[in-house]
Amino acid sequence: MQTNPRASFMAAVAASLARHGIAASTVDLNWHAPNATAINNLTQVVGGSGVYGFIYNSSATPEGQYGVYNWCNMPHVRAIEYKKPSPEYKLQYVEVIHRHHKRTVYASNSFPVESYGWNCDDEGLFYYGQPNAGKKSAHAYWQGYLSPQNPFIPSGFLGSCQFPQITAEGLDDSWQHGRDLYGVYHDLVGFLPDNANEKVTFRVTQNVITSEVAGMVINGMFGTEADYPLLIQPSGVDSLEPTYTCSISSNLFSAIKSGTNWTNHLTAASPLYSALDNISGVSPSDSGFHASFDHYYDNLSARQCHAKPLPCKLVNGVNSTTCITQDYANEVYRLGNYEYSYIYRDDPRSLAASATSYGVWIGELTTHIRDFVAGKSNVIYRHNVAHDGSLSRLLSVLQLDVMIWPGMGSEVVFELYKKEASTTGIPSPSSTPATSASGYYIRVLWKGQVLRSSNPSLGLMDMVPLETVLAYFDGLVGIGASLVQGKCNGMIAV
Repeated sequence: MQTNPRASFMAAVAASLARHGIAASTVDLNWHAPNATAINNLTQVVGGSGVYGFIYNSSATPEGQYGVYNWCNMPHVRAIEYKKPSPEYKLQYVEVIHRHHKRTVYASNSFPVESYGWNCDDEGLFYYGQPNAGKKSAHAYWQGYLSPQNPFIPSGFLGSCQFPQITAEGLDDSWQHGRDLYGVYHDLVGFLPDNANEKVTFRVTQNVITSEVAGMVINGMFGTEADYPLLIQPSGVDSLEPTYTCSISSNLFSAIKSGTNWTNHLTAASPLYSALDNISGVSPSDSGFHASFDHYYDNLSARQCHAKPLPCKLVNGVNSTTCITQDYANEVYRLGNYEYSYIYRDDPRSLAASATSYGVWIGELTTHIRDFVAGKSNVIYRHNVAHDGSLSRLLSVLQLDVMIWPGMGSEVVFELYKKEASTTGIPSPSSTPATSASGYYIRVLWKGQVLRSSNPSLGLMDMVPLETVLAYFDGLVGIGASLVQGKCNGMIAV
């Protein structure tokens, strides 16, 4: 009786990966502090100047500086900087997760009365349905307007935009992001198919801004304007955003943001708050603006990314000369990055808080990899369009060594490789000496470059044995996220 060599090989690999318990006993599942930098040093944050050379006023990064943090359009995988591994490593599977691109401000983050309007007449947001077979729909899109007969005026920005929506410039950035990914994984590496077929999937959240981005990414990658499905989970249980209930995670994050170490920075920033409140008209009792710098950060950065002026104080409905200065804005940005480092990395509770609230997505990721290795799935590329809270939790679980607020278009890429016998004798210069029993390795890219974790079991995530990565994730969330629900409801200790 003949045997199928590929089936035998897959069975052996699957058995090897199933025996991850030995690796799990040696993988470090503990929290490890991030690097000490100016970003998480409160004295330098409050008393400093500038924003570490970060970019907040353009999607374009100057030539030769690509890789620098650009809030408006974060660096991602592209052919110019992409480092191909040595020839014995053959790319097998890729999963991308990235934050949507730049957008208008959220309505809740607008000032009570904004000193100028914001129009989006240079794009259309298409919202329509049609049967898969049968009659067709007009390509209907929303056109915002204000009725002169409607006496009820909304607070915040006035204009034809939705708040939020991906702007025309953000849509262009989304298209280029797709084109750059295709330039690497199709043109440079020869991995992606020519067309978006059954080997490729795209997933979005319930927030429509992720769908606005996904459509442009798909066209940037595959040049198609044809109908294309976007995978989406139900509201309230979506693992990508995430929205499922996890009381343990919520309690941990609340505790992180209520202790003395947290309130110290708000107290230190009280003079800044007073100046911002006076100019913006935000009430000092508005908890949304004063529990953190999230609202002020979003409001000011959204303007600057779209070349809009920083706001001035309105006196009798007219702009005065008392304005939010660039120094004020820079301090807001420094404080925002300090907060994200503190919430997601500096506090030891951050690992458990993030692993529980993002554990289902991580379990889905590890299942995708296992299914591919076992020959159960023919999907070779998955792409997820998500949010800053999604990326922050993932980076927290990966224990990124220098945590920042993930900017627009921030991207984490998981690459699965199989190592074959070397025919060149040239080793990969940055590869880890650890070997994989299965022959599979993981490389993780952040901002287009290899991610460095503070966790010693992960370290520089350049060809880490697959067994190590699976054992780390499984130890935190269980195989296929099997521990998450129990950890979220308190039945299993975190």
